[in-house]
Amino acid sequence: MIIIPGPASPQLGRKVASALDAKVITIAFKLFPDGESYVRFEGDVRGEVVAIVQTTSPPQDAHLMQLLLMADAAKDLGSRRVIAIVPYLAYARQDKRFLPGEAISLRTVAKLLAASGVDELITVNIHEEESLSKFPFPARSLSCMTSLAEYLKAIGFEGALALAPDEGAVKLALEASSILTGGYGWLRKVRDRYTGEVVTKGEELNVKGRDVAVFDDIISTGGTMINAIKILREQGARRVFAACAHPLLIGDAEDKMLRSGADGIIGTDSVPSAVSVVSIAPLLAKELAEAER
Repeated sequence: MIIIPGPASPQLGRKVASALDAKVITIAFKLFPDGESYVRFEGDVRGEVVAIVQTTSPPQDAHLMQLLLMADAAKDLGSRRVIAIVPYLAYARQDKRFLPGEAISLRTVAKLLAASGVDELITVNIHEEESLSKFPFPARSLSCMTSLAEYLKAIGFEGALALAPDEGAVKLALEASSILTGGYGWLRKVRDRYTGEVVTKGEELNVKGRDVAVFDDIISTGGTMINAIKILREQGARRVFAACAHPLLIGDAEDKMLRSGADGIIGTDSVPSAVSVVSIAPLLAKELAEAER
């Protein structure tokens, strides 16, 4: 197997290759003055299984286009199989038509990947895992929640309550609680489909004097986490950490969360950021190694 670290995930790609002791082929990459992407493989992929590591975090459109170019080039250059490792899969939250007339963006992305030669997709903590069942090729989502929990345990959060910001994410808190061993719970969240405004309501959680870690798949603007942190502080939590798979942290989201009372924020290197302290390279490498057997 050959690992291709894409322009959006060069460090993660090399970590995966190192864990597998796999050959790396680098990509010559540049942006033209008008913003178009240029990619060129600096090695031979003919007859090989190629795993392209390319997240599609902001700027999503550019990173997605680079992924499509790499997949198409790999197939055109004779690769036997193309595996797209896309830790953060853009457009995944629009996996159905919530309002009349909406485009189903995840379905469009799936079609583009298939047309570009992708034979298999591996992502991490996609918003709705069942949405991958509709892809025209094998696609699966891995979970990094235990990896995040292991990190928190190592810095003194053993016994902390694992909390989900809403009932839909309770599976994430349950996974983390298997490591932290302090139980799990969730808050009630209501989102306005038109304005995007989120209202979080906290029932009595019995967190007074306790450490709490809030787990979610994505932190974008931080609004959901800020609401959760404020509720936990009001109810007397001792320390509060925010943990996520994909730390997009748009604008000043990190500062806002810290000002709202978070003691810390951690994420994975699915998205490069200042809080990406947990690497998913071992998780991805293990999955690729098992797939090769």
